[in-house]
Amino acid sequence: MDAATVRNKSRVVDIARHAGVSTATVDRVLNRRPGVRDATVQRVLRAAGELDYLPGEALLAAAAPQPQRLVFLLPAGTNPFLRMLGDMVSYSHEQWTPFNVRCRTETIESFNPHELAAALLRLGQRHDGIATMALEHPVVREAVATLAARGVPVVTLISDLSNSQRAAYLGLDNRAAGRTAGYLIGRFIGTRAAKVALIAGSLSYRAHEEREAGFLHVIDELFPRLQVVGLREGQDDAAKNHRQTRALLDQHPDLAGIYNIGGASDGVARALREAGRDRQVVFIGHGLTPDTRALLIDGSMDAVITQSPHTTLMNCLRIFSNLREKRPAMSGVEITRSQVIFRENLP
Repeated sequence: MDAATVRNKSRVVDIARHAGVSTATVDRVLNRRPGVRDATVQRVLRAAGELDYLPGEALLAAAAPQPQRLVFLLPAGTNPFLRMLGDMVSYSHEQWTPFNVRCRTETIESFNPHELAAALLRLGQRHDGIATMALEHPVVREAVATLAARGVPVVTLISDLSNSQRAAYLGLDNRAAGRTAGYLIGRFIGTRAAKVALIAGSLSYRAHEEREAGFLHVIDELFPRLQVVGLREGQDDAAKNHRQTRALLDQHPDLAGIYNIGGASDGVARALREAGRDRQVVFIGHGLTPDTRALLIDGSMDAVITQSPHTTLMNCLRIFSNLREKRPAMSGVEITRSQVIFRENLP
């Protein structure tokens, strides 16, 4: 053992004695390994500084908090808006610097609450916070409660989880979004009697259930001559949405409007074009993406109700930062606002 190693070991012993901790604890703090309480970390670093063990810059680096390890747990599939959200997490690392975080995305099978619950518990073992699009199910609620008890906050995105211990919800007022869609379809169709239909991803998502409720309420309230002829689930999958739309058109040749509550609107538009009905059926959907932008431009869609994915991500990071600093979760976080995009006001 050389003299420098002996000297460093002796200094670690001195720091441990000065701070009133074990040498193992000093080693963990100086090498920035987890598992040491903040108060103990500060005591060890203070002792190291007083004994001139670390130069000023090294002491500041050691004292700096470790980056929060965050994961965005999103459904896999063909939903372009969710894919865009996940891609933004991957390529926007330079924007996360002020928040001192490390972000990654993980995907799971859509509409499977047991898989979602298992993934939450698994990822909670090695992350400091999780953002996810929640499914309304007891096993998911229990997983969120377990993570909350461990001190791992869960933020729900786009779709909330009722009666749960999630730290915050970040997304639209989905009932208002459904009412907006119903109002648009009613105004586009006009005063004539007509049939309209809805396609949801899954009513296992609270967001989709609330959008349906808002839509039905405004149709009943303001447009009594419109008849809602059914709700189908397409699981945010373009191929399934295509099949569901073809079935609706076959069953109701006089269909005048479709509200796609979830994603994968390209499947709905393809069915309308194949049937030669894309300029006759009013079509309202969600999420401005390259796909829906193209559908607005070619006239297959009439309007898109959307929110900014970038703002969603930045607000999510603000929430986790607030929680780390013991501030109220929504401090300084903007309320998520919806935008209605038509071909004529495309950004």
